[in-house]
Amino acid sequence: MSQTSDTPATVPWRSRTVQVVLLSTALAPLGVPLIGPTLPIFRDAFGLSDAEASLLVAGYFVVGIVLSPFIGVLTDRVGRKRMLVTGLLTFGLLGGGIAFAPSFEVVMALRVLQGTGAAAIFITTVTIVGDTFEGPQRNTVLGFNIAVLSASAALFPVVGGVLVGFGWNAPFLAYFAAVPVAAFAVVALDEPPREPSGGGVTYLREAVGGIATPGTLGLFGATFLTEFLAFGVVFTAIPFILAATLSPVLIGGVILATEATSTVVAAASGRLARSLSNDRLIALGFTCYGTGFLATWFVPDSLAVAGTLMLVGAGIGLLLPTVDAAVSNRIVAEYRAGAFSLRNSTTFSGRAAGPVTFAGLAASGIVGYGELLLAAAAVAFGAALLALVSKY
Repeated sequence: MSQTSDTPATVPWRSRTVQVVLLSTALAPLGVPLIGPTLPIFRDAFGLSDAEASLLVAGYFVVGIVLSPFIGVLTDRVGRKRMLVTGLLTFGLLGGGIAFAPSFEVVMALRVLQGTGAAAIFITTVTIVGDTFEGPQRNTVLGFNIAVLSASAALFPVVGGVLVGFGWNAPFLAYFAAVPVAAFAVVALDEPPREPSGGGVTYLREAVGGIATPGTLGLFGATFLTEFLAFGVVFTAIPFILAATLSPVLIGGVILATEATSTVVAAASGRLARSLSNDRLIALGFTCYGTGFLATWFVPDSLAVAGTLMLVGAGIGLLLPTVDAAVSNRIVAEYRAGAFSLRNSTTFSGRAAGPVTFAGLAASGIVGYGELLLAAAAVAFGAALLALVSKY
């Protein structure tokens, strides 16, 4: 049941809905942060180039880009609970199956299909929060949802770095953890109340109409850029940059510092939303991105990168919950799953494009990773200025 806007900005930890959402969200970093530090090992195991290895990240998001809108339609028609459980099982069983794949082609086929399950998890969890809470409490729950995401993303790179020591395929066994979470969702999650929606094509058209305003489109642009830069730099470029001097475990530690900072900042987003508007929070987030990328380019020591990327982590913690809350505030409940499915396509587009763009440009020899860090900083600072003149 939705909370009124004057309810305290706290998280109802005993709520089964909150527990299911946070457990499902905690699994999401298994998708990429678990795998990021292992990319050099995976590359060598299959005799791939950097750009080819980066397809393990990009391919994960490809199907989700296309299918997310249809997943949104199904989520409103068959229910949030059924789609979440289906997504968790798809994510866990296909992802775990990669550990037994005999070739790179089979790995990629399973990886692409696994992305559909990830899309369902992302769409349904955020939609459930939007359905259940309102006002500052919505910001707070979304903030803790991102905090859990970031905390898991901080832990899993180290886990991936340790597991890959047993073989390139060992990290993929961790995906089977989604199966018991799906079972818990079956028994614990109540279907959130919602208004009935129309047919598929009509529904999507009306959902698109609901987001086709300058402010909402600007939020979708902020979503794309947030993910494009995070996955292009932090989860792809940084592991390749540091591979020459650091082990996979230490690379995981660098990413851990980034995500740990994101966790702390995201958990405070509900309180920050009481004193700062969404446009200012988004501008501050992109400023953290730009400063962190610039500092990473400047520092000479590999381990010092852990400190500079903490600024990027702060930006992630500011941007993700703020953009989700702002989108949820603008969309009526009837079309919320559809809106978040389109937002998820945007998210996955950024996550897929970032690794291919950064690794591809570096592999081409046109520019190096250093120049790409400077370009990323310039883009982030430009996005911060744009957010200041926009009204989200």
